[in-house]
Amino acid sequence: MTSPRLLTVNAVEPDEALLAQAARLVHDGGLVAFPTETVYGLAADATNPQAIDRLNRVKGRPPEKPYSIHLYDVEQLHRFVSEVPSLARHLIERFWPGPLTIVMPGKDGATVGFRLPSHPVARMFLRACQRPVVAPSANRSGFPPPTDGKEVLAALDGQFDCLLDAGPTPLGRESTVVSVIGGRCDVLREGAIPREKIL
Repeated sequence: MTSPRLLTVNAVEPDEALLAQAARLVHDGGLVAFPTETVYGLAADATNPQAIDRLNRVKGRPPEKPYSIHLYDVEQLHRFVSEVPSLARHLIERFWPGPLTIVMPGKDGATVGFRLPSHPVARMFLRACQRPVVAPSANRSGFPPPTDGKEVLAALDGQFDCLLDAGPTPLGRESTVVSVIGGRCDVLREGAIPREKIL
């Protein structure tokens, strides 16, 4: 197994050429670790079944457990949902871009989680990928999510293709996850945004 490619990027003004290199790996079915404002994520092409299978193996995650789609722009939502629920629109206006994952009905009737991170590296990298990206935390399931590049390398034992290392994540805690279905808002996981702020 070859070692992951390590790309050191500026957290505030990242080099677009470096992000394009990483995005090409995602195009080719690779796995790329990158920073968000919460923790480091592990990106894979959401439209590539082989990439998703590999992501499941690396994370030790059951295939029936769904992943959230990471966005670089709110307008991308309309590719996946027929209508954004009014409660979801309110949360989007208040908390996006930021550490909030919103689960809502997708076009095919299944529920889908969406997140729009605020970290400059994440936004530019996701835009460069030019396709839907899933990005769970860059760790084995059941273990603490990594908040810097060294933790990513230790957590995944080199079983990925590239690390965009921008130093420690600003918040160091996973996103809050809410479900907005049928006019209800339920907090599924309390993370960087307190439950009280959501409700």
